[in-house]
Amino acid sequence: MREITDHWARKAKTEGYPARSVYKLKEIQEKFAVIPRRGRVLDLGAAPGSWSLFVLRLCGTGCRVIAADLEPLAISAQPELVFFQGDIFAEELLCRLEAEGPYDALLCDAAPATTGNRAVDSSRSEALVEQALVIAARMLKPGGACVVKLFQGGGEKRIREEMKNSFTAVKAFKPKATRSVSFETFFIGQGKKPTAPGEPLK
Repeated sequence: MREITDHWARKAKTEGYPARSVYKLKEIQEKFAVIPRRGRVLDLGAAPGSWSLFVLRLCGTGCRVIAADLEPLAISAQPELVFFQGDIFAEELLCRLEAEGPYDALLCDAAPATTGNRAVDSSRSEALVEQALVIAARMLKPGGACVVKLFQGGGEKRIREEMKNSFTAVKAFKPKATRSVSFETFFIGQGKKPTAPGEPLK
């Protein structure tokens, strides 16, 4: 019932997005301009597809979106969209994503299967963010941007410091479309630093 009466959910349905989460990315884009008008965008944890659809609508034919998730997307196929269904921890999928890159921006709205135990859920969320940052180090172009969602639970400082090693600017941000009861926040990294030849990925 919450989804039916929620302002952002009603707005998403009216505007043709499968989930209210699109307005979090919209606000991030308006504030930080992380999505280029031209180039390649990698969307991890993409299902049901609202973030990918937002990028496609924002850029038109200027962007190519590569999306990945364990679950299928709930948006129609489009020439500028490539979707891989699979686990972002699996090397086979990573190789397929890498073949489509390098990327100008990486977006990760992935969330773990929640248990109701905040400590467990936060730990699982941190693991997803860590993997997204490994992928960013491996596949983002120098100067690229990264947006990751994190369940707050004590690991925020460590994640921020880790991102500072890879990006010239790192900000924490909680969009207005985030539910007041939610303990998620977003970290935005901009200005991906070049990786020296032979330097191990963190």
